[in-house]
Amino acid sequence: MPKSFFWSRTDTAGSEQVLLSDGNGLTARGTLLAVDPIPWTARYQLTTAPDWATTRLEVEVEGPGWLRNVRLERSADRWRVTTAEQGDLDAALVAAGHPRAGLPGTDDPARLADALDVDLSGSPLFNTLPVRRLGLAAKPADQPHRITVAWVLLPSLEVVPAEQIYSGLGPGRVRFANGTFTAEIDVDADGYVVRYPGLAERIDPR
Repeated sequence: MPKSFFWSRTDTAGSEQVLLSDGNGLTARGTLLAVDPIPWTARYQLTTAPDWATTRLEVEVEGPGWLRNVRLERSADRWRVTTAEQGDLDAALVAAGHPRAGLPGTDDPARLADALDVDLSGSPLFNTLPVRRLGLAAKPADQPHRITVAWVLLPSLEVVPAEQIYSGLGPGRVRFANGTFTAEIDVDADGYVVRYPGLAERIDPR
């Protein structure tokens, strides 16, 4: 993997490091750490087609006494979602005073049919997928692009369809909207997040 990025979370104690290759689509392997709602570590492997549409995502997340896995694979415009679980995440959440997370994955993959992108919650890397796939750097500024993503929630690994809107704002900036939430994200020349207000900032080597 010829490239590496590191982000520090600004909304909670946490971070992400990813190794990647982007010469022909994206191949990436990353790790996320966070303390909310309970401490967890997630490891993922991501593959896209040359046009940056996601073809495969595998995520493993674990904490004291529990571990979950989910795999999403897209082929012929259909998603296949498989999961596994060891231990009891819900018991750990309840013991810490939080509501149960529910089951990983989805009971109806057909709900994801319109999604070409995946979004792993809390990860700045995954904003790059629609930025590159839509070619926002070359599109007119402030032109909204409405998409559906397969949103993978952490730490539960529940997978749900989510509608998002991306708009290019000129060189180095993208507007992201999801429901009532909006953020103006700073990106580098290759579309990777430099600063995501309220979520994370990239830390480059000194």
